[in-house]
Amino acid sequence: MVYNPMTEPSFKKHQYDFTAHLRDPEHNPAPEGIEDRRVGIYRDLLYNNVEGFIANGFPVLRSIYSDDDWHKMVRDFFARHQCTTPYFLEISQEFLDYLQSEREPQAEDPQGLLELAHYEWVELALMVADDNVDLIGIDPNGELRAGHPVLSPLAWPLAYQYPVHRMGPDYLPAAPPDQPTYLVVYRNRNDEVRFLEINPVTARLINLLQDNPEITGELALDQIVQEINHPQPELVIEAGVSALQELQRYGIVLGVAK
Repeated sequence: MVYNPMTEPSFKKHQYDFTAHLRDPEHNPAPEGIEDRRVGIYRDLLYNNVEGFIANGFPVLRSIYSDDDWHKMVRDFFARHQCTTPYFLEISQEFLDYLQSEREPQAEDPQGLLELAHYEWVELALMVADDNVDLIGIDPNGELRAGHPVLSPLAWPLAYQYPVHRMGPDYLPAAPPDQPTYLVVYRNRNDEVRFLEINPVTARLINLLQDNPEITGELALDQIVQEINHPQPELVIEAGVSALQELQRYGIVLGVAK
């Protein structure tokens, strides 16, 4: 519904004017009759709460920007973005949506900004995810080569053009490297969020296991051998089985389907 000040009751116009001022005080004056000291309490409280949550959710991003550039960006988000959720835990998702869909690129933005923001969002999203590791229908001692290895719902395989796990104030590549970065971000048994860097073959193996719930570890590795046309298939199979065992040690692979 579009707000029309000509048809709304006066108290609603007052409310809209008040909230518009809180969101963007530079361009929307406070309604008449409100002491600036008092409205200033609300201005600071709301903005500081939102800014603090974003800074905590995107600590690397925060460290890259100067104070002025950071607050300019967060102010723009606070003023323009229409959040679809009232929950503070989902502000990070809203900020990511803003960066991806609304923010105009600025000179101070690092290359790989959107990928870095997504990576930091994943860490928070996994930390608060409601998914539970359920071993029903899974044999944790099953043979990973003969059975179908099952991945944890708390393990997210990701691919980025930039090495987001290494980016920070001291390392901001001007262009993406020749090779993409493959990661698995996961929540371990102690509810700690960790990441594991993997190679392209392991990334392809995980992809095949996710997309084919009936495929065995061996069949997935056979397909990879055919795809890369490796001259020594046994080396690929051996390395793939070792990768599956490593993934299981980290809790990324839970076992095999019964």
